[in-house]
Amino acid sequence: MDEVLWKRNLLQVREQISNWVSLPGLSLEQRIHTQAGTLPKPTIYTESGSVIPYDSSVTLWCKGSMKAKEYCLYEDDMRMCSDRQKPLEPGDRAKFFIKRSVAEKYSCTYLSPTGWSEPSDPLHMVMTGFYSKPSLSALPSPVVTSGGNVTLQCSSDEPLDRFILTKEGKHSLSWTLDSEKKSSSLSQVLFIVGPVTPSNRWTFRCYGFYKKSPKQWSDPSDPLDVQFSGPSVSTSPPLTGPIPTADCTVENLIRICVAGLVLVVLGVLLFQAQTNHRRTRDAAKT
Repeated sequence: MDEVLWKRNLLQVREQISNWVSLPGLSLEQRIHTQAGTLPKPTIYTESGSVIPYDSSVTLWCKGSMKAKEYCLYEDDMRMCSDRQKPLEPGDRAKFFIKRSVAEKYSCTYLSPTGWSEPSDPLHMVMTGFYSKPSLSALPSPVVTSGGNVTLQCSSDEPLDRFILTKEGKHSLSWTLDSEKKSSSLSQVLFIVGPVTPSNRWTFRCYGFYKKSPKQWSDPSDPLDVQFSGPSVSTSPPLTGPIPTADCTVENLIRICVAGLVLVVLGVLLFQAQTNHRRTRDAAKT
């Protein structure tokens, strides 16, 4: 009996130790070593995009397994769990609300009946608002022809190392170029974008940053809309009658020819009648 009781106590101690290991205060490395096997790593994402103003709120989602019991969120150094949440319906994901986001990297894991999962791939955040907004202009004009290129100039009163140009809308795009230092306190760059067509909306913004801090951007420039020039579309009312064709012209020519032929026949008949009348009159005189 003493041996059985001792084994039960040992099992209780092990379960207690296992619960301690699952607490969010332990490091990510410790959590991974408690796995009973390799679990699929979760996915971390944000609905608002990865470019946000510094010190603003952000909502992160961690999607894992239907068997997950809880989720843990990690920031930057990925060493300690900064927040833990229970899964939401349908049970395979958790929601993390960060009131003031200052981290540049996030990752998450989940706890299943067999242990902790591998960490998700890191979500890299870009924060804006570290420098004043640059100016964005089109050279020589924001009005272009359809299918042509547009040259956009992004410039700043600060000696920024790089600029990034973004196209907003459904089909978002971005371009990054090193700046051209005009002086110790001025920088600019020229982006040549094209071909541009009216089928898409072309609204641009630009940001600046330093190479040593690529995740810390300036405020965004004011938006710039590209407009298109070209011949205006005719607004004439549609034709309500039939459209003349070549067949109609041929038909008219045939009618004219038949009418002319009838006139010729009538002329011949009239001439013969006059001739016969003259002969009859001459014969009567003789």
